[in-house]
Amino acid sequence: MRDNKKLKKFGSILVASSLLAGVLAGCGNGDSSSSGGGSSSGGGSSDGDTIKIGANLELSGNVASYGSSIGLGADLAVKEINDKGGINGKKIELIKVDNKSENSESTAAALKLATQDKVVAMLAPATSGNTVATVQIANSNKIPIVTGSGTAPNITVNDDGSVNEYAFRTCFIDPFQGIVAANFASNELKAKNVAIFADNASDYAKGLAKSFKETITKNGGKVVKEEAYVAKDTDFRTQLTNIKGEKPDFIFIPGYYEEVGLIVKQARDMGIDVPLMGADGWDSPTLVELAGAKALNNTYITNHYSAEDPDQKIQDFVKAFKAANGDKAPDAFNALGYDTIYYIADAIKRAGSTDGEAIKNALADTKDLSLVTGTFSVDKNHNPIKTATVLEFKDGKQVFNSKVNP
Repeated sequence: MRDNKKLKKFGSILVASSLLAGVLAGCGNGDSSSSGGGSSSGGGSSDGDTIKIGANLELSGNVASYGSSIGLGADLAVKEINDKGGINGKKIELIKVDNKSENSESTAAALKLATQDKVVAMLAPATSGNTVATVQIANSNKIPIVTGSGTAPNITVNDDGSVNEYAFRTCFIDPFQGIVAANFASNELKAKNVAIFADNASDYAKGLAKSFKETITKNGGKVVKEEAYVAKDTDFRTQLTNIKGEKPDFIFIPGYYEEVGLIVKQARDMGIDVPLMGADGWDSPTLVELAGAKALNNTYITNHYSAEDPDQKIQDFVKAFKAANGDKAPDAFNALGYDTIYYIADAIKRAGSTDGEAIKNALADTKDLSLVTGTFSVDKNHNPIKTATVLEFKDGKQVFNSKVNP
């Protein structure tokens, strides 16, 4: 998911300044909440009858929709696990901190959870950039972090190929989504001449665009036009006019719902009626509000799961989530938050310990773990090997289309 501009320039300066930010963040409780019960003091392990797990989430700010959804899924998982006796006889205490959708706040939140709240593991932020901002804290403090929706490869693997020892994820990575989208465009929609319209300030969007372009070209397709925009833009008519002039039969738009909603609306208003496709960054109820239900017809996304999938495990989750959330159907972020807690809990149980290194090793050794978003094993780069789902928008609703194996 989302990455923020100039993140890599922070380096050691960001980490040093975040130490002070983390201390200041701990001076009050305004950004923190907890669920699951138990003491709030601890030493990075289990406290009495509780096991502390942190949740560093976007609960306010530009992408609060993502973090809040992950938090709701995590809450349900914690309740279910605790109702069944907890982990090795101890209840989970989930400590949430609002990172306000910012890199610096994410770093400060991670430091607070690690050094003050003494959590044994963390749900990392929903977006890629915010998660990358917490990786060094995780490695330095030997506390595993698991992002439910941070799909950028550099969360788990650095540019030099080294693996971030304490960083994991429950979602697939960006290149896989680009490959799935390209194969779907070629095989199912028979697209031949395609355009790409991507956020050029986002590693998330650029990674998806790169893998899509490589795969569609390999499939015999032709990229007839590439255009770019920047997050926070609101008028996309110039780029859309350039794309329309090349008469593509398909447009790939990797990006986030805030801009994509406006892009889709403006494209349809301009008479661009070809199929449009994106990835998990489109997945927000706000997308429909921005674009309009009719404009979203004939659009598709790659995603992590569908509430309409007939799989019994998924339908059991949907039923439980609706019961806990006013009959609201769970979206992919709800499901990923839910799965991330179960992934961490499974690792702690198998480790038989709340020691960070033991949990980290158990996370890395996970094999054939059955979760709502798919059964997965963890590869050498700490990424799950799992299926992807293609969804189609029909009258503003996401409809299950197909599953794609890795």
